[in-house]
Amino acid sequence: MMDEFETVKPASLPTDLTTANIEDLEAYISALEAEIERVGEIIRHKQSVGSLAESLFSKSDS
Repeated sequence: MMDEFETVKPASLPTDLTTANIEDLEAYISALEAEIERVGEIIRHKQSVGSLAESLFSKSDS
């Protein structure tokens, strides 16, 4: 399970954003937004798998 978290953990975080130029800050924001979308996709997938599993088990209980 830890391997899954390792894939979403950022490799490195900038230590001092105040020294970065505007272009680098905008690129950093774009990278963060892309990462947020990627993590959102993972969450949606896990939720759909969980919902499917829940529906399968609840049908067998009836």
